Amino acid sequence: MGNRVRPRFSPNHYLGYDWLYQAYLKTRKDGAPGIDGVTAAAYESNLQENLQGLLERLKSGRYQAPAVRRVYVPKGDGTPRPLGIPTFEDKVAQRAIVMLLEPIYEQAFLDCSYGFRPGRSPHQALERLRNNIMYRQRRWILDLDISNYFGTIDHRDLRAALDQRVKDGLLRRLIDKWLKAGVLEEGIRTVPAEGTPQGGVASPLRANVFLHDVLDAWFHREVVPRLRGRSSMVRFADDAVCVFESREDAQRVREVMEKRLAK
Repeated sequence: MGNRVRPRFSPNHYLGYDWLYQAYLKTRKDGAPGIDGVTAAAYESNLQENLQGLLERLKSGRYQAPAVRRVYVPKGDGTPRPLGIPTFEDKVAQRAIVMLLEPIYEQAFLDCSYGFRPGRSPHQALERLRNNIMYRQRRWILDLDISNYFGTIDHRDLRAALDQRVKDGLLRRLIDKWLKAGVLEEGIRTVPAEGTPQGGVASPLRANVFLHDVLDAWFHREVVPRLRGRSSMVRFADDAVCVFESREDAQRVREVMEKRLAK
């Protein structure tokens, strides 16, 4: 018997009405509406028809990602943090695609990453950090907070990171549409060449994809083997803490880290 050619399987094969319905159930219903003003309650009033129409547009490539509505909320220090609010339907669409991508990336993400991942929480990240300091004698701390991280992700670099694991054409076209959707602020729509709106459903996953390559994998593959003492890192979204046994190691990594992130 000759060798059989197996049909190529794509994650979007899972994308059906039931999948979208599960995405709808997982989408928060108490958020502010996007640029179309449609609330979760209004969308739910004709749910089956709305989800069926959304599915047809997603599968056919006719889906047009709407711009996000930009608002500002105060951070802990009082400075404004820009948030992008998608439409409710767009939140459902993004949630459906995140549900397809999560199993792919959960196999690759490292144990040091805790932000916006299934079954992981800030409390777990703090507990791991505490254990590394208290019980593993790693007393030298390098605290990283990447300034305006969500607003400065280069789209070309993000696409290159996605190229490594996501080959499905439908998913990649949808991701590109969200990157190009733009931001609506005071009636003016802009399309930034970089950044992913903080507040979008898919933004945390895209951020984790980027930082997995830029920071997590690089730290464990390139940095740790070159240190004199033991070290570890805990990351939650764009905040990370590295702890070291040696002050010299902490100083060396700080110098290298600034160059790495600037690059």
